[in-house]
Amino acid sequence: MGLWSSAEFDNHEQVCFFSDEETGLKAIVAIHSTARGPAAGGTRFKAYESEEAALDDALRLSRAMSYKSALAGLPVGGGKSVIMGDPARIKTRPLLHAYGRFIDRIGQTYATGEDVGMSVADIETVNEVTPFVGGTSAGAGDPSVHTAIGIVHGLRAVLKWQFERDDFAGVKVAVQGLGAVGWGVAERIHAEGARLVVSDIRKDQVERAVERFGATVAPIDKIHEAEVDIYAPCALGGVITEATANEVRARAVAGAANNQLATPEAGATLARRGILFAPDYVLNAGGIISGLEATNGMPGRSKVDFPSLEESLAQIHDRLTQIFERAAAEGRPPEVAAEEMARELIGR
Repeated sequence: MGLWSSAEFDNHEQVCFFSDEETGLKAIVAIHSTARGPAAGGTRFKAYESEEAALDDALRLSRAMSYKSALAGLPVGGGKSVIMGDPARIKTRPLLHAYGRFIDRIGQTYATGEDVGMSVADIETVNEVTPFVGGTSAGAGDPSVHTAIGIVHGLRAVLKWQFERDDFAGVKVAVQGLGAVGWGVAERIHAEGARLVVSDIRKDQVERAVERFGATVAPIDKIHEAEVDIYAPCALGGVITEATANEVRARAVAGAANNQLATPEAGATLARRGILFAPDYVLNAGGIISGLEATNGMPGRSKVDFPSLEESLAQIHDRLTQIFERAAAEGRPPEVAAEEMARELIGR
């Protein structure tokens, strides 16, 4: 496993490998940048196919967190944790405590929270041994709620830019993945009149969406081809490849999943076909925004003033609009303009 030879390595400031023989913990923390403040990023608990895949994921996601925080105007940097293994099999209270003790060692430069495979209850267990966590029920609460709210603000920017409208009435949206965030997005836009097409690996969740929202069901591997206005990937990343980018029928792609574009060429394909892509790390910034209050109260951290949570979430709309404007003016895909803006903000 080569750190510096990884294609995802981007002069990361620090990468930590933690292990605990007694509990079976194997974790990686990648800190991409602390230029704007101590790094922050969630913990992903997942059965990776290899150690290399886990490392690449931590590196890639931590870089996205740097961009996400910078474009959201937050005084924090970017980091990410991954715990290797099937959470259904190996996640235990002692393992989470062991992980928390490791986080405590680097708490002046990194704080973590919930992500795939980790619940609010899990983060609260980690919080029992370290103060360097956010997203607990004692703070802003479940970050997925705020992520969903932020995405809806971002979708309004997409509607205005691509469809020249301000409301969801009659707009067809394909939501891929009905987890906490995907469901929250579906619920909110349905209440405003959107017509939903959904897919999820959990049959019961799909049936629930049909009952609650009157949704149409699409196969998991075909929902990107649905004849809708907006395709919203809200599960795991990498779903838009060069092949699937050529099959998308929506006029816009805007969802919650991290790293939706498998390759830069996939984004270029969408742009060439006139399909608007909303950079995921801008759209899904609600979670990290909601954690800022907790970060402000961590020991040894300098307190900073920041807008209210509601105002900060609403600003996702304005930042996306700025990105769309810059991309159009420069004749480049939105994700390219967004990355350049983010790197300017973190001094790279």
